[in-house]
Amino acid sequence: MTVFLVRHGRPAMDTSRPASEWELDPASFDDVWALRESGRLPARAVWFSSPEPKALQTAQLLTDDEVNVVEALREHVRSAGWVEDFADVVARALAEPSVSAAEGWEPIDACRARVTLAVGEITASHSGDDIVLVGHGTAWTVAAAALTGTEPDLERWQALAMPDVVELS
Repeated sequence: MTVFLVRHGRPAMDTSRPASEWELDPASFDDVWALRESGRLPARAVWFSSPEPKALQTAQLLTDDEVNVVEALREHVRSAGWVEDFADVVARALAEPSVSAAEGWEPIDACRARVTLAVGEITASHSGDDIVLVGHGTAWTVAAAALTGTEPDLERWQALAMPDVVELS
């Protein structure tokens, strides 16, 4: 079994709405289709997605198979409005995972626990299958670290494209 963590395609950013409500930017469809055709994803797999529109829309462009929506795969909760120094705040969140890095932000430890538990339940239920999980950069950064016994990698988070895939064997 291999787990593929796919980061969603580029969203249509709307600073008047929470990022959790953003749709996939139609201009990014070609990038998602290119990932679909790249050979980086398995031909056969069980598919799961975050419920956030940009992730679910990415998953639906990547496969013709059924996509199971799992609430716990949502992104690191950031209920605050637009954050100008977003990358700096994420870096602070990763450096101090037990506290909220900004007003309305979920502590990284809570995100890690939620997402890692969900991934564990999915992998336990599908131990003979390749699994594709479509979600978000920060959630995947902390989940990949937890699943591999490493620290979250800020540089890897910064390097993730939209879309992108991280393969965990």
